[in-house]
Amino acid sequence: MKKNIVVKIGKNNVANDLPLTLIAGPCLIESKEHAVDMAGKINEICSLLNINFIFKSSFDKANRTSIKSARGIGLNKSLSIFSEIKKKIKCSITTDVHEPDQCSKVSKVVDLLQIPAFLCRQTDLLVAAAKTKKPVNVKKGQFLSPSEITNVINKIKNNNKILLTERGYSFGYNNLISDMRSLVIMKKTRLPVIFDATHSVQQPGGLLTSSDGQREFVSVLAKAAVSTGIAGILIETHNNPDKAPSDGPCMLPLKNLQVLLEKLIELDFITKNN
Repeated sequence: MKKNIVVKIGKNNVANDLPLTLIAGPCLIESKEHAVDMAGKINEICSLLNINFIFKSSFDKANRTSIKSARGIGLNKSLSIFSEIKKKIKCSITTDVHEPDQCSKVSKVVDLLQIPAFLCRQTDLLVAAAKTKKPVNVKKGQFLSPSEITNVINKIKNNNKILLTERGYSFGYNNLISDMRSLVIMKKTRLPVIFDATHSVQQPGGLLTSSDGQREFVSVLAKAAVSTGIAGILIETHNNPDKAPSDGPCMLPLKNLQVLLEKLIELDFITKNN
């Protein structure tokens, strides 16, 4: 049997048969103070639980529902904040890129480039991300079957430094469904598979001018996904989700993160040691 591919991201080794990695942070960079504070608090939890941690937050939400929706503070300010987080917290960092010319700039600061689900078939963006030689996390589109992900992989060919993220599949209007078979199918590539537990509960455009969400199901889906034996879990979290400028209805309150992680770590250990 062929071995699972291990992708090194900063100081973390990520693979489907290694202990669980957490990718987490607020959906959007709101300010330097907030981002550093969130990264620090999540890092403290992860250090306590001995779980790998990659901080994730977006400098721009380029595919918001409405023209009036908050998009973020922009690339240059956010890169400065990411640098500050690396200096103070000393954790790995990822953020999403939307345009090919952003890839080289972002790769100088972050450890992992993330391709948004809506853009997972954008050839020029994928090629530009691969050219940076940094690991690339592709979020599988809500319109894409897990078997089709091989076409995306073939566009990157980045020395196998690729992560594949499941974030739900469109199921009628304003709704997503998480098919756990997708995780098993994508694991056949031997690449690390990540489950995005918070965007999977999103209800796209559910509030007409913004997306809604059902964060009460984050824990259920996260536990189900981890029980399949995957490399990591992506959980957007916030100290006050109801006041967050982006994806508040989907994000897990920071106060609930440690309890959920304790359960996930236990499930992950049982799954990978039996």
